[in-house]
Amino acid sequence: MSGRRVVVLVLVMLVLAGGCADFRTVGKQELPAEQTALVSEYADLYREVAEASPFIESLDGYADVWIKTPKRQNRVFCNIRINRGGEARMIVSAGLLGWPVADIFFNSDSLYVHDMLNNRLFQGSNSEMNVEKILGVNSGYKLLSESLLGVVKITEPVSAIRSVKKGAGMLLFTLATHAGSKEVVIDPSNRTLSALLVKDRQGKTLTEIHFRNFETITVSGHSTLLPKEIEMVLYNSSSESSGEHQLVIAYDERLFNQENRTLKFVMPKKVKVVNLDDAATLPWM
Repeated sequence: MSGRRVVVLVLVMLVLAGGCADFRTVGKQELPAEQTALVSEYADLYREVAEASPFIESLDGYADVWIKTPKRQNRVFCNIRINRGGEARMIVSAGLLGWPVADIFFNSDSLYVHDMLNNRLFQGSNSEMNVEKILGVNSGYKLLSESLLGVVKITEPVSAIRSVKKGAGMLLFTLATHAGSKEVVIDPSNRTLSALLVKDRQGKTLTEIHFRNFETITVSGHSTLLPKEIEMVLYNSSSESSGEHQLVIAYDERLFNQENRTLKFVMPKKVKVVNLDDAATLPWM
């Protein structure tokens, strides 16, 4: 075997080995079960948490990322950059050496993935199906980007609340939505969003998101608690493989509201261009 082939084989083995070590999955969340009244104190708490710290405008951070689907599981490392309500970029590294394997860029309409291992550029629409191809979950870009930021804005007003439950130190607000319902779990002791469950009209949970390990962040003269760990699980995937699709994000470090927030994706040269809409899955998936 030639020296070059040996090097390639070793690199592939390192990538695979790094992806299997110390694997994490989504933990269980105990939900409140005792019915209670919607008093003014609870309504004010809901309004505050639903606003989701509007002074947070952007994030630049490094995180460990675990992806688990019925057919595969991967651990990667990411530099995650997000402009709230706008574009996002993820530089994905894998393996024991932490070498970059992909550069992923999202905007409101399009999604670009530079597959560095195979010198290919995938480009296509920023759709739920394409998000699932690269990250294992098809939550939709808005919910995904807000979840990664750690500040999910709940748009439903107080009048949408249909019931309130308490228990395990938490409050659960059930909201009526045009597509079904949402369950918003709030920790009243630190006034943070602990979990969000999105359900269809039949009451089946489609998406469940947990927020854990909060730390105090001070930006723009404001202080707030933001989660360092985000867990997302989808129960109704659009892919051919049924079952749970999980995404776990654990930040090692983060900066917020940096002055230079412009995200640009430079089109790589001399690459094979592939239509992401027609692709099945990507190499690290």
